[in-house]
Amino acid sequence: MSISVGIGLAFIAMLCWGFGDFLIQKSARKVGDIEALFFVSLFGVVVLLPFVWKSLYPLIFGSYDVLLILLVASIVLLLAALFDFEALRVGKLSIIEPIWSFEVPMAAILAFVILGERITWVQILLIILLIIFLVLVGFKEKKFDKKFFMERGVIIAIFGAIFMGGANFFMGWGGRVTDPLMINFVTDVFITFVTFIILVFSGKLAKTFRDVKHNYSVLLPMSISDEVAWIAFVFAMTLAPIAVATALSESYIIVAVLLGLFINKEKLQKHQKVGLVGAIVVALILATLTSL
Repeated sequence: MSISVGIGLAFIAMLCWGFGDFLIQKSARKVGDIEALFFVSLFGVVVLLPFVWKSLYPLIFGSYDVLLILLVASIVLLLAALFDFEALRVGKLSIIEPIWSFEVPMAAILAFVILGERITWVQILLIILLIIFLVLVGFKEKKFDKKFFMERGVIIAIFGAIFMGGANFFMGWGGRVTDPLMINFVTDVFITFVTFIILVFSGKLAKTFRDVKHNYSVLLPMSISDEVAWIAFVFAMTLAPIAVATALSESYIIVAVLLGLFINKEKLQKHQKVGLVGAIVVALILATLTSL
């Protein structure tokens, strides 16, 4: 497969996460952070097992370096997911999403420092512009106020962005040393195990299964969109530079805003309109330039 395919998969991840964040927020508020995370990871384990089980033995008894990368990816992704789910549960999407744009530089720095992955100065400039436009389109207030940092979920979202940037990198690295399905399966197994233990010791396991039964119509679409997004994203990072794939997939903020515009009839501020047009144009230029 070529870089252009990877760019296309990054856009698929973007679309799935655009729908997924809304569903994650709804699910986390209905059943709780840990419960929603347990369900989505368990769903991934069940769906991916038929595709990876033949490769499990060679993985377990293969290189310890590979296993270490997968373990680090699992731990960092778990922490990122916990911060993100909690931020969505207590905060507003309009406040949380602009902050998450800063996952991009975190992933790019790690790719450069650890893997020595280089991108051109033009690509760097386009990524910086894309981040700026995404912050504009995601910020729904009329003007910035220092009270922004006092909003519920802001501090949690900042930590979430840091950890998710790291998770993006390690997922991409893990996808390269194994394959995209395997890294997703391993992280899903790890998160399912940890959240299961938490639910058991907190005495919420029985309640969780009852909640799942009553909220299946929300939890299932959330799990499908999230799993498809991660698989497409990791495939994208194995084919294209991690920084570029992350930047393009982060453009899911565009999808969320467009959904609000056309479905909920929301009105955009002037800076949001500038950010929306700018982000779309820059994302297309970045994708085209990288595919050449």
